[in-house]
Amino acid sequence: MLLFGGIVTMRAVTEPKNDFRFSIIGDRTGGAQPQIYGRVWREVDMLHPDFVINVGDTIQGGKDATAQNEWMELRPIWERYNHYPLYFTPGNHDVFSDTSRALYEKETKRPPYYSFDWQDAHFTVLDNSRTADLSAAQLQFLEEDLEKNKAKSPKFVFFHKPYWIALVSVGNLDFPLHKIAKKYGVEHVVSGHGHQFVRMVREGVAYMEVGSSGGNMKRALEMGHGLKEGRFYHHVWGRVKGGKVMFTVKEIDGLKGAGRMFRAEDWDGGPKFDVGDPAINEDPAT
Repeated sequence: MLLFGGIVTMRAVTEPKNDFRFSIIGDRTGGAQPQIYGRVWREVDMLHPDFVINVGDTIQGGKDATAQNEWMELRPIWERYNHYPLYFTPGNHDVFSDTSRALYEKETKRPPYYSFDWQDAHFTVLDNSRTADLSAAQLQFLEEDLEKNKAKSPKFVFFHKPYWIALVSVGNLDFPLHKIAKKYGVEHVVSGHGHQFVRMVREGVAYMEVGSSGGNMKRALEMGHGLKEGRFYHHVWGRVKGGKVMFTVKEIDGLKGAGRMFRAEDWDGGPKFDVGDPAINEDPAT
C-alpha cells in the first residue's frame, strides 16, 4: 500500500510465474522390497514430471565397505531415467559416516544440503541424516537461504527425519523450524523416514511425510495396518501453477487394482474420506 498526496493506492501483488510438475519419491530402503521401487519409477516416468526429488534412504547403507556397491547397483535406474533432473535428500541409510557422506556427494552429484529454484518456486534441502532433529547449523543455513529468497513463491523445505511429527501432532508449535517457516512463508515441509504417509497443516504450514516407495512395511501390513494408517506403497505428484500447490498421492498398482489416488489436502492426521473401495464389493449379474 502506498500513500500519494493523501490518496491511498494498492500495489498489485505479482503472481508467481510457475507452471510445472514434479514427483516426490519416498524411502527405497530400510529393507528394500522387490519390484516396488522399479514400479514407482515406471509410474513416475509415465507422468513426465519436470523433475524428481526424493526424501532420502536410497541405499541400505550402514557399512562403509559395501555402500559403494549399493550405489553402483542403482546406476542403471539413474541412466534409464536421466532425462529428469533428480534432486536427492540425504537419509540415515545414505549418510552414516564421513566416508559415506563423501560417497553420497559423489554418487548423487548433490551436497548434503543445498537449495535450488524452479521457475519462481524455491526448494531448500537440509541434512538431518545423523541427527535426531535439525542442528543449529542447519537451521542457520535455512534461515539465511530463505532470507536471500524472500521473493520466491511458493517455498518448500525437504529433510529426511520428520521430528516435527511429535511436536505438531500435540499442538506444540514453539520450535525453531516452525517459527522460521512462518516468518518466511514456507508452505510445505516434506520428510520421509517413517514409511508412513502423514500430513498435518498448522498455521499455514503443511507438514507432510511421504511414506514408502520400496522400504519394508511387512510388519505393519502383517499387523493389519494399511491405507487408513498411511501404510501403503506410493509416490506423490506435485503440480505448481502460479502460487498454488496441489499434491496428489498415488498408491502404486497392486492386487484388485489397489492403485488408489487422493488429494493430499484430504488427509490431516489421517484420511478424511472413506478408505473402503466400493468396487471390491461389486458383483455384476452379467
